[in-house]
Parts: sequence; C-alpha cells; structure tokens
Amino acid sequence: MVAGRSQAKGQPRLYVWMIVLAAVVLLADQISKLWAVSTLSGGERITVLPRLLEFRLLYNPGAAFSFATDATPVFAVAAAVAVAAILYAARRLRSAAWACVLGALLGGATTHLLDRLLRSPGFGRGHVVDFIDYGGLFVGNVADIALTAGCVLLALLTLRGIPLGAEPVDERP
Repeated sequence: MVAGRSQAKGQPRLYVWMIVLAAVVLLADQISKLWAVSTLSGGERITVLPRLLEFRLLYNPGAAFSFATDATPVFAVAAAVAVAAILYAARRLRSAAWACVLGALLGGATTHLLDRLLRSPGFGRGHVVDFIDYGGLFVGNVADIALTAGCVLLALLTLRGIPLGAEPVDERP
C-alpha cells in the first residue's frame, strides 16, 4: 500500500458469490471428469448429437487444441498465477457481473491447476482430462466452458466500460 492511499474495498457479499461460483465450476468439472474417466477409459465413445457432439476421453498435456504439449509445467505455473491474480483483483469487486466473470475464470483455472498438480504423470506435469468432443474440431471439458464463458463476458463488460470495482481512494488532503 502506498502512503496516503488505501485500496478501495469491494463488497464482501460479491466476493463470497464469486467463490461459490468458482466452487460450483470446480465441482462440476471434477465430477464430470470422474464420470468420463470411469465410463470412457476403454476407448468408448458416446454420441450425443451425431457429427456435432460426442463424449470421448483424452488426456491433454498441453494447452487448448493440445498446443505446446512439452510445456505442461509452464501451464501449471500459469494456472497458479491466474488463480492468484483473480483472487487479488476480486478484492475490489463492486459488480455482480464481474463476480460472475471472476468466479467462472477462478473455477476453471483452479480445476485445471488441480489436474496439472495431481494427475498422472506427476506433480506439475499432470494432464488435463478432456472428454467433450465438438464435432472433431476440439475436445474440452466443463472448465473450458466456464473459462470461455468468463472470457466472453469479460470482453463484453470491458467493451461496455463496466468497471471491476471502485478505484483506489486518494486520502491526501
């Protein structure tokens, strides 16, 4: 904190709602991954909408579209930094819409971080479980849906000029 300045405080109720949304995303993602691993691990495929949507199990060591598969530890660090940055930024929450954005991003980043830390082949090198195949274009998971929705809403709020929270208060005389 800079002398003569104090951080603007957010609304604790919005912070709690952000944490609750993040927990819902995390639980939904991890429960759906548990289902996918137990149901699809034998190479099974479940068609939901022919040629558009099916369930099939993949273990992704990389980023989206299996990009940079040799950089798994980098993605673990990036997810940890994202979680910390979201928690830091959320201290200034003054908008329910921003609480939804940060909750979706926090939940998605946290569950991907857990995969990187706790899944095979080892700590910091774990592969993310993906199982929702979008017509052969890419395969994702529930966390990816939350992250995408959070990013779209973030862009909309930014374009509309809706601030995350109050600006720091200048207490100088």
